[in-house]
Amino acid sequence: MYLKREPGPRMVVLPDGSRMSRADLPDRATRRWVASRKARVVHAVEADLISAEEACGMYGLSDEELTSWREAVAEHGIKALRATSVQSYRQNDPESNR
Repeated sequence: MYLKREPGPRMVVLPDGSRMSRADLPDRATRRWVASRKARVVHAVEADLISAEEACGMYGLSDEELTSWREAVAEHGIKALRATSVQSYRQNDPESNR
């Protein structure tokens, strides 16, 4: 069996003590983004398992989208990634009221 060697670490330890590898990432064909999948991508980028550019390329995300996920987790935790919670965690930005 041939294993493709990916750049970067094979496994990282997350701040909560759990371990994450590339096998734990969502499938590249993911189109339905639930909070848990978004969180896995954010954790992988934050732990340097994959780069932000690689994540955007793998999943067809824009830089702004990934940045918004990262900011939401940093400010409010994983619950902020739920689509039903967007209004609760969105900052009072005059631009977003248009």
